[in-house]
Amino acid sequence: MCGRLSQYRGIHDFVAALSMPNPLVNTAGDQPFDCYNAAPTTQLAIFHQEGQYLHADMVRWGWRPHWAKDRAAPINARVEKVAHGPFFRAIWPHRAIIAIDNWFEWVDEGGPKKQPYLIRRKDRAPILCAAIGQYPNAEHPPGEHDGFVIITADSAGGMVDIHDRRPVTLSPELAREWLEPDTPKERAEQMVLLQGEPTEAFEWFQVDRAVGNVRNHAAWLIDPII
Repeated sequence: MCGRLSQYRGIHDFVAALSMPNPLVNTAGDQPFDCYNAAPTTQLAIFHQEGQYLHADMVRWGWRPHWAKDRAAPINARVEKVAHGPFFRAIWPHRAIIAIDNWFEWVDEGGPKKQPYLIRRKDRAPILCAAIGQYPNAEHPPGEHDGFVIITADSAGGMVDIHDRRPVTLSPELAREWLEPDTPKERAEQMVLLQGEPTEAFEWFQVDRAVGNVRNHAAWLIDPII
């Protein structure tokens, strides 16, 4: 996953995709996000569950533990290591979902510049990505160390031609289970290792190279090249 995504629908569209009956505590706002070219460090809307409440908060994309001051904050965590490595140990129990509309990858096709591709669901439904992070809750007010990372796995099938890593995406049913605080850590690990959505759920196509400039945010960036 190359580190660009779109989150342009509104929070209530994403809640509907989750189909969660829990009462919502929403600090992310009610308007469409209109974010077509989000880069690392962008504040993005994520879901996490505290007790019986579903929370929607704006949180920075990228996180590192307080002791890791010698490196940039990662934006992704490899599913093979995330549950047991020391780097993410503090936030592994703090599961979240980031609902996105699509993500981008860049492919070397032999030209002078890599070609960007957009990946989205074939049915155009929001993509529910498994994430972990440090974010506001009853005991932790918003702070400078807040952030989240998206869990990634090896690509499979045709998508390996686009990139060798992809987000772990979950069905609404599994996303709800992932968010549930009572879900055992062992079960959560098995979900992201073995039950992510298949490549067949997605489609991808070339988009304009202008998406490579983080200052470009127009809606046409997600249109296919004709």
